[in-house]
Amino acid sequence: MVAPGKGILAADESLGTIEKRLIKINVPSTEENRRAYREMLFTSPGIGEYISGVILFDETIRQKTRGGVPFVKVLQQAGVIPGIKVDMGTKEMEGSPNEKVTTAGLEGLADRLQEYVRLGAKFAKWRAVITIGDELPTDANIRQNAKDLAAYAIECQRAGLVPMVEPEVLMDGAHSQERCEEVSEKALRAVFEELNTAGVAISGMILKTNMIVPGKASGQKASFDEVATATVRLFKQTLPDDLPGQAFLSGGQSEVEATENLNAINKMGPFLWKLSFSYGRALQDSVLKCWGGKEENVAAAQQKFLHRARMNSLATLGKYFKEMEE
Repeated sequence: MVAPGKGILAADESLGTIEKRLIKINVPSTEENRRAYREMLFTSPGIGEYISGVILFDETIRQKTRGGVPFVKVLQQAGVIPGIKVDMGTKEMEGSPNEKVTTAGLEGLADRLQEYVRLGAKFAKWRAVITIGDELPTDANIRQNAKDLAAYAIECQRAGLVPMVEPEVLMDGAHSQERCEEVSEKALRAVFEELNTAGVAISGMILKTNMIVPGKASGQKASFDEVATATVRLFKQTLPDDLPGQAFLSGGQSEVEATENLNAINKMGPFLWKLSFSYGRALQDSVLKCWGGKEENVAAAQQKFLHRARMNSLATLGKYFKEMEE
């Protein structure tokens, strides 16, 4: 999952999220259009050269290509590991409505995991979100999300799946880069405390978390080197030595920005853990616009996807240069 020069494609958008993305390109969010879009991504020639795994949504893991081949089989034949999103979204936290918890999905999780194993999944993902604001996050919110991530992770390992543990400190807000680092440290410390308490094997999981960046509404802009320095400093303080790897979420960064930051981080290596990517929008934005729902655009859109994947592949090795975008 964190093989050198490879990263993970997050193609696990919920029905609501994928609808928003398709509406932007004037494509109705029908099951067939969602299937066609994912088929375009998964059948990109040479996808396995840069992508080690794909996170799927419940609908997607059950779908097939137009020719009748299950998506899971398509990925496996390309040397890509199929994974599955298993949380069921966030909801307001009781007593603190401006914060979110991700408890939906824990009930009955063991049975669902067994089904996903039968469908071919090899890893699973669960996302928790931490909001920075006035007097937020609360310690209670950080702790509850950490407990839920740990409960999910141990169930995954019992089912034979690798858990991808995703505590995301949101970029939304007017907070500084320093505040992002402070909150991210609290969140990561709580998560690993709860993972250890639950008996999760750290050597058998992957972390997926945010880079240390200022809030989008702060008016601040951190340089790539500043992002890298703060992120690496945090990881050296919080990540266990036996964690195999961490795959960054893009969190609303632009495609090139996410690649530049990933490259700057890896140029500071080597590290005890592999630092890779698990991007959604930062791998797909230009692809969606190029595709536009039209069959005649598939080949060109696949080339855009492979280009973006290759740029991030190079960034995992610290060998990316912006001139390569041309």
